[in-house]
Amino acid sequence: MQLLNDAPLAPLTTFRLGGPATRLVTATTDDEVVAAVREADASGTPLLVIGGGSNLVIGDKGFEGTALHIATTGFSLDGTRLELAAGEVWTDAVARTVEAGLAGIECLAGIPGSAGATPIQNVGAYGQDVSATISEVVAYDRRAEETVTLTNARCAFSYRHSLFKEHPERYVVLRVRFALEDAGGMSAPIAYPETARALGVEAGDRVPLATARETVLGLRAGKGMVLDPEDHDTWSAGSFFTNPILTAGEYAAFRARVADCLGPEVVPPAYPAGEEHTKTSAAWLIDKAGFAKGYGSGPARISTKHTLALTNRGEATTEDLLALAREVVAGVHAAFGITLVNEPVTIGVQL
Repeated sequence: MQLLNDAPLAPLTTFRLGGPATRLVTATTDDEVVAAVREADASGTPLLVIGGGSNLVIGDKGFEGTALHIATTGFSLDGTRLELAAGEVWTDAVARTVEAGLAGIECLAGIPGSAGATPIQNVGAYGQDVSATISEVVAYDRRAEETVTLTNARCAFSYRHSLFKEHPERYVVLRVRFALEDAGGMSAPIAYPETARALGVEAGDRVPLATARETVLGLRAGKGMVLDPEDHDTWSAGSFFTNPILTAGEYAAFRARVADCLGPEVVPPAYPAGEEHTKTSAAWLIDKAGFAKGYGSGPARISTKHTLALTNRGEATTEDLLALAREVVAGVHAAFGITLVNEPVTIGVQL
């Protein structure tokens, strides 16, 4: 276990933003993670858990308390069952499952961050969500002061949400277990239209696992969603806003606003999202509200590759980023009556 005082946190985030922590503990085993959490709880010290830092917006003043960086390692395959330590680099783990010929998470390639973060946000992209393959999550329960194993059902997964996100101060993820599929080297059925088009197949078709992974990596790279230290479009948290899910009444009001703003012939993106609910596209809303790729003149701007990513152009502060985010939220609400919700977790600041 490594301990640093007055430690910078910006290098631990993909935004490369945020002030220092009073104390930074880096844990490389589950026991060290649990010990650090117990010590903080026993002393009443505020605790910030950091994995890959790809979903964090930390305030410029930093964090007064203990920041716990989970750097545990562990990749274990038993047939189609996969177990990952929370600190495993997610995109590397996906690559290894593809090499092993196992399907289920291949379309989640290139997503930055650690394995332990995936159940918290119910990470998903290109037609796959981890909730479809996670079988169990091993976590330290700070309330019960014990390590627990939660089944998929107990994780209460929904769109970009889970039990862990619902109770962020209670659970610290230690290990994630997946039930993958051996489809003879083929992918899971391709579910996302953009992926199917890029592959030249129909939705529901299977393709070789490596082909699916490489295609998704190409699609993500084209949107600045694969980390590259030299590309400021990737100095982000990926998608900054979640796609809004609207009730039937809200969707009808939204359609009316679209007709007023853009013309009656314009039909916004709409996807089924459960009984009497419709999901629409945050990226579409941002673009149609007047915030194009590359929008902004300061050190924080919308990505030049994707309207859903807010980026640090190299000299930004967290306040610069939040000012841009607030401008986008206000503009979308003024145009369409929808309030966008940030996907990254904010520490010491509010949108």
